[in-house]
Amino acid sequence: MKRILVVDDEPSITTLLKYNLEKENFDVDVCHDGEEAIRLASSNVYNFIILDLMLPKVNGFDVTKKLRKEKINTPILMLTAKDETVDKIIGLEIGADDYLTKPFSPRELIARIRAVERRLDLQDDKIPTSTSENAIIIGDLMAYPKDYRVTKNGEELNFTKKEFELLIYFMERINRIISRDELMTSIWQDDMYHLSRTVDIHVSHLREKIEDDPKKPKYIKTVRGFGYKFQESEE
Repeated sequence: MKRILVVDDEPSITTLLKYNLEKENFDVDVCHDGEEAIRLASSNVYNFIILDLMLPKVNGFDVTKKLRKEKINTPILMLTAKDETVDKIIGLEIGADDYLTKPFSPRELIARIRAVERRLDLQDDKIPTSTSENAIIIGDLMAYPKDYRVTKNGEELNFTKKEFELLIYFMERINRIISRDELMTSIWQDDMYHLSRTVDIHVSHLREKIEDDPKKPKYIKTVRGFGYKFQESEE
């Protein structure tokens, strides 16, 4: 049974979501402030976290930053009462995987969750069990797609699910110029309302993690006016 943490300070919302998620056979934990969310997410394993932006004690942005800093890469779907692009961009920049603007229907939220599940299941079906023989090795990077692992010079790196999917997509298409539209369609598919900056934000996160100098990237090159190209690290 998949386990979900629902975090919202409005009991009416948590009650509604818990009822509908349990009808879909999810195991649901509920809390109502950011401090408790951090405690639960740090001490339990969840498949998803549904996280309100405006929370008592610690807001949703800071909860997300804290969890990502602790290398907790559980997918986070952020809820916001504000229909403002800046909040959505900030959420994605700090590590949220998706967002919904209130008011929303439980059916829409469940559809978003199922879309992520389908994408991850398809990825697992297509990728063989990872071994040193079928790992993707480019420069000093070694990726194990099925095991959700990437190392650089033998040191383990940590990514959110979207960052990891994007990196694998790049590495499997080395030296090919890939448009932003292709990346949006292939990585995000139909499970979120796309923002024009979404791809650029996630590429920036990848560069911070895999490049020696993110301002002078050797792996992920920008192709102006089109997209990106992943290439062998330059000496």
